[in-house]
Amino acid sequence: MSGVTKTAKKGRPLLTLFLLLLLLGSGGLVLQRFLPLPATFLMTTRLIEGEGWDYRWRSLDRISPRLVQAVIASEDATFCAHHGFDMKAIEKALKANERGGRVRGGSTISQQTAKNVFLWPGRDWIRKGLEAGYTVAIETVWGKRRIMEVYLNVAEWAPGVYGAEAAAQHWFGKSAEDLSAREAARLAAILPSPRRYNASSPGPYVRRRTSRIQAAMGTVRNEGLAACVLG
Repeated sequence: MSGVTKTAKKGRPLLTLFLLLLLLGSGGLVLQRFLPLPATFLMTTRLIEGEGWDYRWRSLDRISPRLVQAVIASEDATFCAHHGFDMKAIEKALKANERGGRVRGGSTISQQTAKNVFLWPGRDWIRKGLEAGYTVAIETVWGKRRIMEVYLNVAEWAPGVYGAEAAAQHWFGKSAEDLSAREAARLAAILPSPRRYNASSPGPYVRRRTSRIQAAMGTVRNEGLAACVLG
């Protein structure tokens, strides 16, 4: 038996698992297009680990547009232009890996949403393949506005704190719909490491990053980079 045939046979169980999980999730994808999500794998895991649960779903209409602008500015400037994947960012990350460096930001908001909603915490090739499949699925079934709504509602913003409403209350004592531009930029600034950084009393790194994000929010507004979400 040739090596190619052996490799193909070994890959069949993984392909079968991949297709099965997508099939099982397809019905839920349609429902999740309209209904609030009850929980995610990460929320459940953190709760079991004893970190508590502060999760308050809010429709996008009840979340400040400034936060939409801030996360696009900080996490995915091409959100409205791509179809789930930022190929330039992926190419940049691959080149950096070849040099032994690190690049954050290869994952789009769509990829992060797919990962947060459907998959377990961890890093492996099976999970990465499933993430790609679910990214294509939510781009097709949900659309950009719903992806952003889910992303802002399930993102972790502190240990046991999930979503924009809980984050705004936790860090600033106000509703997500009342966030100022500075507060929105601070929430976006801590997203890469929400268990490490503080949005209400930020250190030098978060302050610098907040200033950069707030400046970039002007570009998002002026160039219509959030038009697929905010209209």
